[in-house]
Amino acid sequence: MPDAVVIGAGPNGLVAANLLADAGWSVEVLEAQDEPGGAVRHDRGVDPEFASDLFSAFYPLAAASPVLAGLRLEREGLGWSHAPKVLAHPLRDGRCAVLSRDLEETAASLEAFAPGDGAAWKELWEVWEELRTGVLDAMFTPFPPVRAGARMALRLRGAGGLRLARTLLLPVRRLGEEEFRGEGGRLLLAGNALHADLAPEATGSGGFGWLMSMLGQTYGFPVPTGGAGALTAALARRLARRGGAVRCGERVTEVVVRGGRAVGVRTAGGEAVAARRAVLAGVSAPALYGSLVDERHLPGRLLADLKRFQWDFATFKVDWALNGSVPWTCPEAAQAGTVHLAEGVDGLTRFAAQIAMGRVPDEPFALFGQMTTADPSRSPRGTESAWAYTHVPHRVRGDAGDDGLTGSWDAREQEAMADRVEAQVERYAPGFRGLIRARRVLAPPTLESMDANLHGGAINGGTTAMHQQLVFRPTPGTGRPETPVPGLYLASASAHPGGGVHGAPGANAARAALRRRRTGALSHLRSRPGRRCPRRRNAGFPLPRS
Repeated sequence: MPDAVVIGAGPNGLVAANLLADAGWSVEVLEAQDEPGGAVRHDRGVDPEFASDLFSAFYPLAAASPVLAGLRLEREGLGWSHAPKVLAHPLRDGRCAVLSRDLEETAASLEAFAPGDGAAWKELWEVWEELRTGVLDAMFTPFPPVRAGARMALRLRGAGGLRLARTLLLPVRRLGEEEFRGEGGRLLLAGNALHADLAPEATGSGGFGWLMSMLGQTYGFPVPTGGAGALTAALARRLARRGGAVRCGERVTEVVVRGGRAVGVRTAGGEAVAARRAVLAGVSAPALYGSLVDERHLPGRLLADLKRFQWDFATFKVDWALNGSVPWTCPEAAQAGTVHLAEGVDGLTRFAAQIAMGRVPDEPFALFGQMTTADPSRSPRGTESAWAYTHVPHRVRGDAGDDGLTGSWDAREQEAMADRVEAQVERYAPGFRGLIRARRVLAPPTLESMDANLHGGAINGGTTAMHQQLVFRPTPGTGRPETPVPGLYLASASAHPGGGVHGAPGANAARAALRRRRTGALSHLRSRPGRRCPRRRNAGFPLPRS
């Protein structure tokens, strides 16, 4: 019987399992898919000569994460690679905003849009440098971040306090207008805000766009050398060396609760897997509370709040094997790992508004990844392994384009939407289609079938909007990995701090389980003066028989 059972071998589940194993716990990870990784995997399914990331691809949050840094995955063979430039946002008139890890290069790019904008960017970066340690500490620790928050409060005084808080709560459109005279800086902030489901007019989108921009400025948007799955492989190897086990093809259908405590899980095959100390669930909050845990074990208020849980945008993705480099009209885009494709902030607003109205966008904002540019090992010399993803409504009420898309995402609709994404690329890179050797379409239902946490193609475990962050994530009054069921912990992106590959939800859940075990032992010791707490190595809660 393991000390802990972890549901899901995505990055959060594997991080949690590693930290528990580091503390001396025996750990068993159960993964529904035939391979570990969750949304951090790659394959050669587009073309045998091309490595293609299936879901996530660029990892600024991983580069900044103290959680992943503490695991020292480079010892497990993990390497990181960078494109010459972090990000580019071209416009059809030939101008291009460029984010580089070189501050002077970024500033020069924005200065070309309007005099003074380079200095304005540097001022935003100086604020980031002042607050960076506190921001990252607060992000990657459970809510409320007491120690990190206290340090942040001290730094905020020197950085402007309430004025800075106001700035970070601004919609990104307003933040860009206040900080920059030209369009370049506004484009970088707004495009980065839409890495989440935050429209340019959404409260807090300015702070998120600033955060992602500054992460790119400081850490870049690195990629695992060889493919996204290299990160998963490093986590899995580390766990195996510490005695942990990962079992794939084992879908958990129930968290077993006995005596008011989580004591294990049951799989689709009927197997009961007991957990001596804890169950950690790397699944979405709706899946955990709406399916895996019987509702009689949960407060009625939680179940009512769960009906208001909001997913982030649905995602539509296309992978390509290209016979040559993308023919961008803006040459600066050729050196960027990530390219944002939308005609200005107004184009981003139009795109987000169409989604809000339930309409499939006619000119979709595309995040385009040039993976061979970022990592030459991804495909043969002179070619490019590329992808683009965009967002669509979960419930399609109409098509803003001319293809009559309904959201059924059958074969016809998938091909029509993929063509629409390619048409968007062609606007900025005429001749792109002539380079396509092969393509693969991943519509929202396909993404969910490959990873159940990507509900309807949602990639962030729930909306990034303010009403479902911090103490409101995943429902009001939570914000921590503990659940109403003792011994059960939420270890997915549905928990604080949310989506992105950084391992914080898994780490928070693991630390909560370890802390609970320690405080429980101390309580037991205090309750029996003069007696030591016995070491019950085989203590546990046997599962009821089927």
